[in-house]
Amino acid sequence: MKPTNKDWYESFEALSASELEGVDFRIVVTARPSSVAIVAPHGGHIEPHTSEIAAAIAAEDFSLYLFEGLRSGRHHRELHVTSDRFAEPRALALVQGAQMVLGVHGRENKDDGETVWVGGLDFASRDRIVAALIGAGFAAVARQPGQTLAGAARNNICNRCKIRKGVQLEIPRTLRDRLGGDAVLMTTLAEAVARAIGVT
Repeated sequence: MKPTNKDWYESFEALSASELEGVDFRIVVTARPSSVAIVAPHGGHIEPHTSEIAAAIAAEDFSLYLFEGLRSGRHHRELHVTSDRFAEPRALALVQGAQMVLGVHGRENKDDGETVWVGGLDFASRDRIVAALIGAGFAAVARQPGQTLAGAARNNICNRCKIRKGVQLEIPRTLRDRLGGDAVLMTTLAEAVARAIGVT
């Protein structure tokens, strides 16, 4: 019997021993000649619309990694491996070769369905992205180490790049749904984030 109130799997190894690639999940890797990698480790049906947001930010400029749940109706916890334990080999190969990594995640609305939480250990890039999102008309705040979903763990997938510090977006469900249904809004957000990162 799987646990009911936490992630089913504590590692990708445990997940892949029970779940079938191509049936339960798929992995998409697009390596481009860039020092930046955009990753969505909870894409597809795990955290809806994070795959599309990550792909929009990457565009044709940045490398892209997606781990996607393929079966709708499954609970978040069933294929969710928390970011500081997400060590899928293709993800590690991509991020460890990158100078900068941006992780794209979804969070619950709680009492705020609009604000993007921007975390990670690359504080300068984090703050540039916050400013860029606000400038583009979105609500955004910097998450500090110690706060919930701050992306500050050293082993967080966003912090496993060459400089060992990256950035993490936590986007609430209401905003993700809006982005998924509005191509102009999606482009506005993606371009704001990409400009803050800088095409390399």
